[in-house]
Amino acid sequence: MVAARDARGPHRAMNARLLLLTFALSSPTPVLADAIRVSLEGRAVLGEKLPALLVHIEEPIAGFEVKLKRSDGHEVAVKGGGNPGLTRRIELAQPEGRFHYEGALTVRFPDAESGELPLSFDTELYGALRLDVRKEDVDVAARRLRFVLNRPAKRAELTVLMDTGKKAFEGEVPFKGEAAGTPLELTWPAEEGRVMKISLRAFDTAEFYTGVDLYPWQVDIPHEEVNFASGRADIPAAERGKLDKSHALIADALAKYGRFASLRLYVIGHTDTVGAAAENRELSVRRAKRLAAYFRKKGLRVPVFYEGLGEEAPAVATPDETAEAGNRRAEYIIAVEDPVLQHAPRPPRWRKL
Repeated sequence: MVAARDARGPHRAMNARLLLLTFALSSPTPVLADAIRVSLEGRAVLGEKLPALLVHIEEPIAGFEVKLKRSDGHEVAVKGGGNPGLTRRIELAQPEGRFHYEGALTVRFPDAESGELPLSFDTELYGALRLDVRKEDVDVAARRLRFVLNRPAKRAELTVLMDTGKKAFEGEVPFKGEAAGTPLELTWPAEEGRVMKISLRAFDTAEFYTGVDLYPWQVDIPHEEVNFASGRADIPAAERGKLDKSHALIADALAKYGRFASLRLYVIGHTDTVGAAAENRELSVRRAKRLAAYFRKKGLRVPVFYEGLGEEAPAVATPDETAEAGNRRAEYIIAVEDPVLQHAPRPPRWRKL
């Protein structure tokens, strides 16, 4: 139900807003204030950037030295210099989390004089912002979506698109800094049609964000079942007309819903309980593959997946060794992601045709 919207993260789907902070200087001398300026990129995402101290050289200097002590005791000492107009970036390698730095910037001037600027600031290095949405967290009937962030939540942006092209909701929902791991809930008003796409972008209190697109739907194609010969997977010539009609319905559904997302066709085979369970499962896989291949040969260009569940997910409950026509069946499902199968005792092992 969750499709990655951005390959940079889920996610992956994280962008950082680097906060540029200008220091409040402790009454620096006019010469020092004119010669050099200091700013801070205090927030960064682990694996992308590091917090950094930026030394902007405004007037001629002979050089500078930065000495800092981090709140965990780690010390930093960096020397540098440059011509007016140059900015020196001093990256502050640190563990994930928030740290405080104390220290000073000493500037040497061409006339051998020097000046000192006290420094005191905080930095934060964030791990990847994670957004967790389970299939059961999306309740379309109740018009409700639940999710969890791994950092305190500030707000969310939600868009709910219907198959009519209208949006049931498009807007921002504020949070109150709920702690990491707190279940968060969003709802939307009723709107005519079927929900096609739910776009969620969640922001933490530092304004980092991540997002996902959700496609909480699938289309089950109604069809007439193919009658296979006992123990066989080849499609009898007399049964192909049924598949031609099913192909037309599949093509119509793909044309109708394909404008919302890239679609897939899933073919699932089932048997009754006559025979050994392992043999029935293997037979259902072969039959599903033959059905999928028939649709492909008819011209379907979407990805096609197949699976066989044998007698494991009967539509009609029966004792063992019962010849039940209602259980000798197939399912044709169109979806964006792996569909939910009714009565399936285990996760399907999808095979791509």
